[in-house]
Amino acid sequence: MSARSTARLLGCALLLLIGVFGGSAWTPAPSAPRSAVSSGAAGSAPAPAPVPEYAENGMVVSAKKRASRAGVSMLEKGGNAVDAAVATGFALAVVHPYAGNIGGGGFMVIRRPDGSVTTIDHREDAPSGATQEVYLDDDGTAVRQRSRRGHLASGVPGTVAGLLKALDEHGTLDRATVMAPAIRLAEEGFSLPHTMAEGLNDRYEAFAEFPATKEYFTKGRASAEYRPGERFVQADLARTLKRIRDAGKSEFYEGETASLIAEQFQANGGLIDEQDLAEYEAVERAPVTASYRGYEVHSMGPPSSGGVAIAQLLNAAEMKDIGRMGFNSSATAHYLGEAMRRVFADRAKWLGDPDHVQVPTEGLVQKDYMRDRMASFDSSRITPTDSVRAGEPMLAGESMETSHYSVADSSGMAVSVTTTLNSGYGSKVMVDEAGFFMNNEMNDFVLKPGVPNQFGLSGTKRNLVAPDRRMVSSMSPTIVENPDGELSLVIGAPGGSTIITTTFQVIMNVIDHGMDIEQAVTAGRLHHQWKPRHLSHEEFALSRDAVQNLRARGWEVTEGVFGGIPRWGRAQGLRVTRSGDEGRVFYGGSDPRANGAAVGL
Repeated sequence: MSARSTARLLGCALLLLIGVFGGSAWTPAPSAPRSAVSSGAAGSAPAPAPVPEYAENGMVVSAKKRASRAGVSMLEKGGNAVDAAVATGFALAVVHPYAGNIGGGGFMVIRRPDGSVTTIDHREDAPSGATQEVYLDDDGTAVRQRSRRGHLASGVPGTVAGLLKALDEHGTLDRATVMAPAIRLAEEGFSLPHTMAEGLNDRYEAFAEFPATKEYFTKGRASAEYRPGERFVQADLARTLKRIRDAGKSEFYEGETASLIAEQFQANGGLIDEQDLAEYEAVERAPVTASYRGYEVHSMGPPSSGGVAIAQLLNAAEMKDIGRMGFNSSATAHYLGEAMRRVFADRAKWLGDPDHVQVPTEGLVQKDYMRDRMASFDSSRITPTDSVRAGEPMLAGESMETSHYSVADSSGMAVSVTTTLNSGYGSKVMVDEAGFFMNNEMNDFVLKPGVPNQFGLSGTKRNLVAPDRRMVSSMSPTIVENPDGELSLVIGAPGGSTIITTTFQVIMNVIDHGMDIEQAVTAGRLHHQWKPRHLSHEEFALSRDAVQNLRARGWEVTEGVFGGIPRWGRAQGLRVTRSGDEGRVFYGGSDPRANGAAVGL
């Protein structure tokens, strides 16, 4: 094992154990280099911390090393951050079928070299035949499985439209160059990682329900298993990618691939048809921008709830000296938990597709609005969940299996992309002869008011399933600029509703606790989403004392989230600092909770 790998593993262990000495503040060791930190225990020696990846000309951080390398190869060819992001996205569709995709959708935040910021919404659309009745039984009860697995679960995919829109409007390289790494990986195959082999084998029964999925992603019977290290070739996916390379967006939405999708869905009781595909468009939208201690934070607006929620949480955190209160101290956890429950109550009531309902985005992100929301905060006791309601902002005129990647180049351009199939391997439906999984994003709609989705998130009729609407998301691709207006941080994460709180906490870790990017994505996390009522924490993220103090305040504290998952989030981020008058230095941080990779140039 390399010295870097050893340091990273030791650092991961250290950060997951932070808090066992009383929930103390995160404090750099006074005499140690910046890469070492103190646990806060009296007399304790500084321990090694994870080491961020270093580069001088650009950085790509994603869930898979092969995908990160695909992105960096575009920078090597003289391409910009968008070229690298698009190459990374298509490569993830090959090497990370669990969440990387061309059968799903997502959101992209782009910072141009001149500092202007825009976003691309390539979230899935509901098919024209999607009505509430489709997902209810004869008694009016929501049949949740219809929106989670099988052909009724999928929205119209947006990934291909979004990636190619970004390339056409902001990139510099041609489609053939940018898609070449993904095509090569699909056509020639790659050595199957242990985790992927194990994941495919574990899902044999789910995959076997659908003939095409069984053919592509099993070996025909449960006793025949994939082995780590064997070459994994996806010939049909390679042919699909080549068609997209040659003909562009029109091929996926109106050509042979569109026909393959529509024919299979219509033959199996699904909703997507050729007209749904032909009418799909990725949409450019203005970002949600918030200020935090002099930093500018740009994130995704509706139909993603991520940017609004992060702005609200930062507005609440800015009212307190979070650094002095201490990293994951009981006081910090109590305050942040109260802020989170209010923000998620707002999310449940107010968020929807802005093309179909009025979303009071400007009112929700006002600092005075969050000040009013936190006025009932009591430092000694919780606000009972049942008494927390959504606020009244001024109206203005996912599994968890998502994937995030962060990219920056030497010009100051940056791209933050979060993309998803929703659950791991989406709906479990593979498009026959096309070689990719379809999403199960219909589960992110409200099937019936009061019925939560698979992440326990509730909503109102603003997010009710309806034709041509885009379902509300928690995806939070984010770009942060420092007080001088310079690119500072590119960050995002997978994790369903924990995407919001993970991204928020990484930003705080950097700005309030002085962590470098690798420390920031590694440190233990907290989560509260209004309902269910418990405050969740990763294993070892809170000390025993902190947990006791929180319970004394009335909190229901639970280790793990969503069925006891002990760690979550898998953030992928990068920091950028100035080196001299002109140059930039890049530091990549890939969350050790997963097998991602930061690759620099």
